[in-house]
Formats: sequence, structure tokens, C-alpha cells
Amino acid sequence: MAPKSNSIIDSVEAATERVADIHEKSVATSKKASEAYMSSYEKAVVALVDTYEKAATATKVDWVASIASLQADASRELTRAYTSTVRELVPEMFGMAAAS
Repeated sequence: MAPKSNSIIDSVEAATERVADIHEKSVATSKKASEAYMSSYEKAVVALVDTYEKAATATKVDWVASIASLQADASRELTRAYTSTVRELVPEMFGMAAAS
């Protein structure tokens, strides 16, 4: 069997480097997209909860406003906890360093 020429080896090495570069760019883009999604999700839920709380307050019924405020606070806290946890766990699941 004839020895492989340097041009074939060089071609394989160049292709390997291109694939590694594409992979790195893909991971970076995925990180950015994930962060944008989580930020959008968090903002949307908080805005919805704020609207819910304002509507309940507008009823001028104290107990309705009080309950709505408690529910809104709980929803905000849960949403922040959820998004924070996802931001921490997703990079670990895919072997990525946490976003800085």
C-alpha cells in the first residue's frame, strides 16, 4: 500500500479545523440564543403578572387586590428562580462554560 501523500493529510487537517471552527461558532450562537430566549421569557411573564396585579388592584376590592398581589409576587419569584436555574444548568448539560 502506498504511503499517504502530505496533500491528503493537509486536506484532512484543514477540514478538521474548519469543522472545529464551525462547531465553536455554533456553540457561541446557541449560548446567545438561549440567553435571549430566557430573557424574553422572563420579561414576558413578569409583564403579564404585572398586568394581572394592576387589573386586580383596579377592582378596588381589598381582598382581591391582596390575593392578586400575593400570587403576582409568587409568580415573579418562581419565574426568576426558573430562569436562573436554566441559565446555570443548560451550559453544564452541554459541557459549556457558564455565560459570563
